[in-house]
Amino acid sequence: MYREILTFVIITTLSSSFVWAQEPIMITSSPFMEEIIFDGKWTHTTEWKPSSLNIIPENSKAIFLRSAHQGNFVYFLIDAVFDTNLDKGSDRAIICFDTQNDKTEIPDNNDFCFVATLGKNSGSTLQGGSPLIFTSNFKNIKNHDDFIGISSYSDENDRYSKIPHASYEFRIPTDLISRSNVYGFYVGVYDYDSGKIYSWPENIVVEHPLNIPSPSLWGELVSPDKSLPEFELPILALIPAFLV
Repeated sequence: MYREILTFVIITTLSSSFVWAQEPIMITSSPFMEEIIFDGKWTHTTEWKPSSLNIIPENSKAIFLRSAHQGNFVYFLIDAVFDTNLDKGSDRAIICFDTQNDKTEIPDNNDFCFVATLGKNSGSTLQGGSPLIFTSNFKNIKNHDDFIGISSYSDENDRYSKIPHASYEFRIPTDLISRSNVYGFYVGVYDYDSGKIYSWPENIVVEHPLNIPSPSLWGELVSPDKSLPEFELPILALIPAFLV
């Protein structure tokens, strides 16, 4: 009987770890990010190839996340191929950084989020440290002059789907998020048509589209070559990125 109970506890613990553990997002250095045309979509089929690829599955609702860093910026493309009901001004994506990766329950001044809204040419910047619970303890701050958050419809030039769908491009200055090998990291895509938020890490449940989950629940963004403090990555390390 004791052995059966012990076995049950072990299996339960392992299952729980499997459910809640989340592999980090890997970001790599790329010398080609300055060539990105920020129009909120795949401008041509090879535009985002020299970047890392992570596929975020959420109930068969795939999101293709491309990421890279170069110089004083980190770059992201969120390709929401599932979102074909295009709700201009309502669909949106958010990227958040816990710059100290201290995973506090309540967001502090070291936590930043960046928002892009479908059909809009300018995004917005949020910073933790607000006392207001209804804003998830974030407040709007002035955008950095070099920040870009833009969204449009990807279609015939998209590598993953030719059906028009929402996509989001970001250029985020390291002046805001500092340089680190490991950040706390969160991605959320809000689909107005379904009223759902599709998130990474995948185990996060967000009840309201204006809510931002606690940094204690976020995953991690890792520069495996330790190059975000900016040492150029050898070109051979970029070969896998060009193949997808």
